[in-house]
Amino acid sequence: MAEVNRGAVPVAELWRGGVLEGVHLGHAVICDAQGVVEAWGNPGAVIFPRSSCKMIQALPLLETGAAAARGLTDAHLALACASHQGAALHVDMAGRWIADLGLTEADLRCGAHEPMDREERDRLICSHEKPCQLHNNCSGKHSGFLTVTQHLRAGPEYVEIDHPLQKAIRAATEEVCGESIAGWGVDGCSAPNFALTLEGLARGMAKFAVAREGHGAREDAMHRLARAMGAYPELVAGEGRACTELMRAMGGRVAIKTGAEAVFVAILPEKGLGIALKVVDGATRASEAAIAHLLVRAGVLEAGHPATVKRLNPVQRNWRGIETGVLRIAPGFG
Repeated sequence: MAEVNRGAVPVAELWRGGVLEGVHLGHAVICDAQGVVEAWGNPGAVIFPRSSCKMIQALPLLETGAAAARGLTDAHLALACASHQGAALHVDMAGRWIADLGLTEADLRCGAHEPMDREERDRLICSHEKPCQLHNNCSGKHSGFLTVTQHLRAGPEYVEIDHPLQKAIRAATEEVCGESIAGWGVDGCSAPNFALTLEGLARGMAKFAVAREGHGAREDAMHRLARAMGAYPELVAGEGRACTELMRAMGGRVAIKTGAEAVFVAILPEKGLGIALKVVDGATRASEAAIAHLLVRAGVLEAGHPATVKRLNPVQRNWRGIETGVLRIAPGFG
């Protein structure tokens, strides 16, 4: 496996008092249906896409017929692709989804953690309740996993690497991204995560971008998932989050998804492009700035939109509100 820092280039810089204080290194690739259009850093760097690949992990949900059999809506599909806040909106929807399957929260295999949504967190504290697996940011994905598992009449341990569902996801990953996976690891939600190159991930996003209805089960699934994400940005992440705010800023015409350790992808149907980027040190502030910059550069995001300004070259302030510095896109990136 290629070292993730090999060939990395400056993506963003932190300046304080007119002095360069820090540099975030990374890689970014833009692909169309034919291959690489532009790249910065090393397109062959092998990464774990983490949650940025949830639309790929959701392909079996549609391709097996499980979604149709259960009458799932585009809102369900958006939640299946989500890394959500654990807000009441997300928790309630995931809870209803698994209840409709005749299952319970205990059938999930994602684990429980405190919700990122402050209102729901405070509600739990005030009511002396503990968070459950529905609060997990991946509970929508796992609800989709349970739907496929039930449809296939497969075993309950759907996160095991040799489970039929994970075999289907591995095959879909290799087919959509056009390369063999370089390895796998266990993600934060306990599901396998398959390592691949930035170029492969961007190529996969380009395939989602150009997918058309009526051209087979795979293209139908990719087309519907990308558009479901754009139509329900509040389900994909949550209020205040980059994915939600930037997709809203683009009117749902572009689907974007972050992943842990500063990964970001974008699906641009109008341009027929896919974007994948990785910031080596895992800094979210840098990956959000980088994806905003590339989307502005592609002509799909307004530079002056408040959601863009919030993340692109943002001013840094201390706890008293005093301006201390600025995060800038590095010269030569994009």
